[in-house]
Amino acid sequence: MLTTDSDAQRRILNRLRRARGQLNAVIDAVEDGRSCRDVVTQLSAVSAALDRAGFAVISTAMKECLAGPDAGSGEDGLTTEELEKLFLTLA
Repeated sequence: MLTTDSDAQRRILNRLRRARGQLNAVIDAVEDGRSCRDVVTQLSAVSAALDRAGFAVISTAMKECLAGPDAGSGEDGLTTEELEKLFLTLA
């Protein structure tokens, strides 16, 4: 399970849905033969939205991991070190 915090899950899903919408806009721009500038601008928006969603996922996991009864090893069996590595993959 990604998170037990329903508010955090809702925020993450909203970010991912926004990224999906932006990706659809990229596909439409390419299919419509729009300018390189338009396509790259849309790609940038998709990339930023995915980054924000990834950071939200990891920060939520870190909070739950560190606040849980087995601090240091989260529900998914992730240690704080593994969470840090995941976080850095997005940086």
